Order: sequence, then structure tokens, then C-alpha cells
Amino acid sequence: MTTYRKIHGRAIKSVSTNLSAPSAEGQIWFNTTDNKFKSVVVGAAWASASPGIYTKNTAGGAGTTTAAVVYGGASSGGTVFHNETVEYNGLGFSISGNLGTARQDMGSCGTQTAALAVGGEASGNKANVEHYDGSTWSEQTDIPTSDRGWGSFGIQTAAVMVGGIASPTAKCFEYNGSSWTSGGSLNDGRRLSGMGCGTETAGLVAGGDPNSNKTETYNGTAFATANTLNTGRQQGKMSGPQTLGLCWGGETPSLTTATESFDGTSWTTSPATLGTAVKNNAGNKDNTSGTSALSVYGNTPSDTSAAEEYNASINVVTAGAWASGPTLNVARGELMGTGTVDAALAVGGYNATGTIANAEEYNGSSWSNATAMPAEKHKPATGGIQTASFVAGGYPPNAGNANTYEYDGTNWTSGGAMGTARRALRGAGTLPAGLALGGYNGTAAITNVEEYDGTNWANGGALPTATYNIGAAGTQTATVAFGGYAPPATTKNAFHYDGSSWTATGSMNTGTNQMGCGGIQTSALSFGGNTGSASTGSEAYNGTSWVTSPSLATARLAMGSAQATPSNATGLSFGGNPPSPAGTNATEQFTGETTAVNVKTITSS
Repeated sequence: MTTYRKIHGRAIKSVSTNLSAPSAEGQIWFNTTDNKFKSVVVGAAWASASPGIYTKNTAGGAGTTTAAVVYGGASSGGTVFHNETVEYNGLGFSISGNLGTARQDMGSCGTQTAALAVGGEASGNKANVEHYDGSTWSEQTDIPTSDRGWGSFGIQTAAVMVGGIASPTAKCFEYNGSSWTSGGSLNDGRRLSGMGCGTETAGLVAGGDPNSNKTETYNGTAFATANTLNTGRQQGKMSGPQTLGLCWGGETPSLTTATESFDGTSWTTSPATLGTAVKNNAGNKDNTSGTSALSVYGNTPSDTSAAEEYNASINVVTAGAWASGPTLNVARGELMGTGTVDAALAVGGYNATGTIANAEEYNGSSWSNATAMPAEKHKPATGGIQTASFVAGGYPPNAGNANTYEYDGTNWTSGGAMGTARRALRGAGTLPAGLALGGYNGTAAITNVEEYDGTNWANGGALPTATYNIGAAGTQTATVAFGGYAPPATTKNAFHYDGSSWTATGSMNTGTNQMGCGGIQTSALSFGGNTGSASTGSEAYNGTSWVTSPSLATARLAMGSAQATPSNATGLSFGGNPPSPAGTNATEQFTGETTAVNVKTITSS
């Protein structure tokens, strides 16, 4: 202890609980409760992230792990070329403006608001160069040689493209944001396909086709041979600055999960391996940090939308995920629910016996039968919490009904009838401040919105578009409504309600209806639903825009959900279809990403 104090300038602290925010890596303290010395150490790991919106491979990428942009790519064995662009904010992906020219295997680098796409392939090699400004792409001066498979690094106004598939494969071009000049040639010409990172004056390339382990560094003038990779590979990805480079995935020739880090001199195999071996994946190409990275899309060997995040820090990141929970006592679809993940209510539904009145309560660990509703219903509106909720409308009959029932946690009582009978509507809010949105009246989708005061329903501001099977989250005076079926198609539209009128907000990335949902107007979650078939997809909303969120384990639609959750960081899905008409009794619970300090016990061994 005396030696430690001389080295670090302070004595070891004695505390009764672990420090929650140690000021520096390697800080040591004595936990008087455990009677053990503790410290914080850096850990490195890949963790599952929210999936990409598309399924493809060989896309370009730029930016940081919390502000990335990914664009282009190919699918169906390289016969379909893509122009889609998505942005990643550290939690999920959202759609942005398309590339002007669909292509794969292009050179890419830059930031989320200033990215670069160079060359590539779409039924032949391309010379096209495009700039991205954070929302749109614009054509720029072509690169001198049409090619694909570039190694690339730098930023939009100071970039390097090197290698490629077209002869000479040692070629190098530098870009200043408007024009191209020749740079220093590679010592070993090869197709690099995105295997590059760093800056124009401090670049790094490694690997390449076929399964190379060769490494070269660039000083803005010439390439120099450096120590080789431990695992030779092609069609992987790299990110980071020259002195803290990161390389992962690729083909060796088998697909690999191996990750390596570069310290400016040598490569070290990381204990952190990808969860799934992949090649032709896209990355974020961050030239400022080698401690985090994004990997998305690629071949596993089939095309994938899966994404993973790498982090090396004093924090342990646990990815958000859905997990199986206790099953409902009665399997069913077309039910509704409300409450929270620890106090939910499942009501009504439809199964092999027909429409049912069953109600069940969830306490966070098990479902128990509750008093059944006074009448059978499926596809009604619900709102409130487990001990103070309302159920309104729904089947039967085909035109829907206007009945309202209130639940106090034990008993059901009749409430005021809605002004418009309907089914396939959505509820929000509380009891006694509820909201009923849209629906179907047996003939057509409707825009009707009604507000409930615990006794009577009154007309509210009509939806901008007639919609049924819509999603919603929030209160009577602050709700976001999203998706649903607005004949003749499912919609991505989303709107805010202020208690009197609706205004458009950011659209969903994928249109869906009959989804589960929860949260509030500024932090909502949509999951599952019908996107042409039952879906596992999930999206989170932050009050302005939607991003992908971790997927359900099992595709389903027409499910119940805990609609009164406080944010998009939690969710509960239960019941639903398929199978139809029997329905399922499956339950899944969502827990958002968490971060905790990586505390380790110091031992003498």
C-alpha cells in the first residue's frame, strides 16, 4: 500500500460499496463489505446491436459508432445493387437519402454528415464519386480509374483510395474534396475491399484478396511495409486511426469472427470476437477512435441485416434484447393489453373457440387469471394501468361496438359508450383520461378520435388519415400515433396529438400494422406486427425520429402489449398470431441497453 501511494500519489480508499464512476482506469479501492480489493479494468467485446433495415452485403460506411452512415451494397449473389442509405445513432438505424448510383464494393470514408462514396460495381466497374451531407448525395468529380474493391481512408476532403481489382492493383489516388491526384503506390498490389483506416497522412491497410496478411502504412507520400496480421483475410472491415487500428471479420478462406488491434507497430489478436462470422460487412470507418466500431450487413454466408458493436472501455455494455417470459394461461391472438412490464393486463382476444372475454394479470414473473370482462371482445382499444384501465370497442359485431368497460384490478364495470362503434382501433392514455384512435366501422377505415373522462366520450381532433390497426403511445394530451393500415396500404406515417389536433412527425422506417407498442410521446416503442407477414421487427422513437431496435425472438402480429411503459427502454409482448386462429401464449420482455463499470476483484493468483 505504501508503494502504491508513492507511485499514484494517494492511498487506497476504503468504501462500503463499489465505486460507481471511478475517475481513472486502474483505480483501486478496498470494499469493506466484501473485504476485498477492487479495481476497474478495460474490457473489449462485441455485442449484438439493432439490425439494419435492409438485408445485403458489400456496402460502404463512414462515421463513428454513435453517428455512422452506411450506403449501397448488393444482394442475391451480387445480381441486385442497392442505393439505400441508413444512419446509425448508437441505438438503431434510420432511413436517409439514396445514393445517386446504386453499387457495391465502393471506396468509403468520412463522417455521418460528410461521407464519400467512390467507384464500386453495378454491372461493371464505376468511376462515380458522390458526397453525402447528412441527408442527400451529390455527384462529384469521377476518380481517374473505374474500379471496385478499394482500400479507403481519410475524410471527404482528404481521402485516399488504393488498390482495387483493375490493373494496376497497386495504384493510389488522393482526393481533396474536388479533384484527384496520384499518390504513392502500394508495395503489394491487391484488392482491399474496404480494408483500410486512418487519415490521408497516417493511413493503414491490411489483408486483401486473396486472404493476405500483409500490412502497409501510409504517410501521405509513400506506403511502408509493416508487421503482418495474425489472421490473413479478405473482405473484412477496418476502423480507427493508424496507431489504434481495428480489423475484424472477413474470409480466411472460411468466414471468421477474429478481431485484431494495431498499435502502430504490431497486430494483437483480441479476445473479443464477433458473435457471428461474417464477410463483406460494412463498418463505420472512424479515424479518431479504435475503441469502438460498428459492423452491419454482410454474408454469414447468406445476406444478413444483423449488426454488432465493439467497445473497449472500463464499462461493460449489455445490449438491449427481448427475452422469453412466462406464458399466458390462455393462448390467443387479436387481444389487447395495457399496464407496465411488471404489472400488465391482457384482455379479450380470439382463438380456436372464437372471441373470448378472458383477462389475465402479469406481475413480472407469472400470469394469473383475472375476472373476465362482461362480454367477449377482440381487437378493442385499451388504456391505463393494471388497476385502473378501460377497454372500448372491438368485435363483435363486424361493424364493431361502442361498449366501454372499466377495470379496477378486481372487478369490471360498464362505462360510457363511445360515439362511434368500431373495431381494430387503438387506445392510449389513462383512466379517467383515455383516448380511442381510428378503427374500422365494418365498411371503411375511419379518422374518428374520441376522448374519455371516465364517464363520457367526446369527439377529439380527427386523425389526418383514416387508419385502423394503428399504433399509439402517450397520454390524452400528448400521444404519438404511428403505422397502421390506411387503405389501400400499410403506412409508415406518424403524428403527434396535443389534445386537440395532429401534426406530422418523423415517419417509421418500415410500415407495419397490428403491432405491439408502449411508451410515451417522446419515447415510444413499436414491435412485431404485419409488414406483409408476421414480423420480428422493432423500432424506437425519440420524439422526432424512428430507429431500428432489437428484434423479437418470434414473429407475431395482433398481440397484446404493456402500453403504459414509461419509455422505449422496456416492453412486453404477449399472445398474438401466428398460429391463427388458435393464437399463441408466448410472452417476451424487452430490456434496453445498459452500461455498468467493469469492476474486478483483485486476487493474489
